[in-house]
Amino acid sequence: MQVANITFDRFNALADDQAQSRILAAREKLGQRAVILGHHYQRADVYRHADLTGDSLKLARLASQTDAEFIVFCGVHFMAEVADIMSRPEQIAILPDLAAGCSMADMASLAKVERCWRELRDMTGDPDALITPVTYINSAADLKAFCGEHGGIVCTSSNAASILEWSLARREKV
Repeated sequence: MQVANITFDRFNALADDQAQSRILAAREKLGQRAVILGHHYQRADVYRHADLTGDSLKLARLASQTDAEFIVFCGVHFMAEVADIMSRPEQIAILPDLAAGCSMADMASLAKVERCWRELRDMTGDPDALITPVTYINSAADLKAFCGEHGGIVCTSSNAASILEWSLARREKV
């Protein structure tokens, strides 16, 4: 399969009506091969093109259940990562704006968390025996992987209480 390079700088410079026309033309050309996910926080001119709307986890779940080859996630990095993780191997998750970030997701980097874990190791001997690492869904995929590698878990706002209970049942600290 041939993959086309799309230059978003040129797209971003278009007038609103030109951008809307190109989106509609692309939707017509791709048909059911693409599903557009619109997070609640998107601007109205983006949101109106969404096939599915909701919060990031709901959208990732719904996208993985579609037959679409392309999952276009109108959101931020971590949202597209979650959709990619939850999607089937033949599905391709796309983040149209690679500059779209989330200040909450950017609060902790893997390097900082690993440094903290080393400091905890120096203080406790074995943090894996004492601490269950938990990260919020709004974190980068590498932080989610870190938690999994250390017996931890990912939480959302709707399951935070049960995740905390689960975590404390396994280890003394979270």
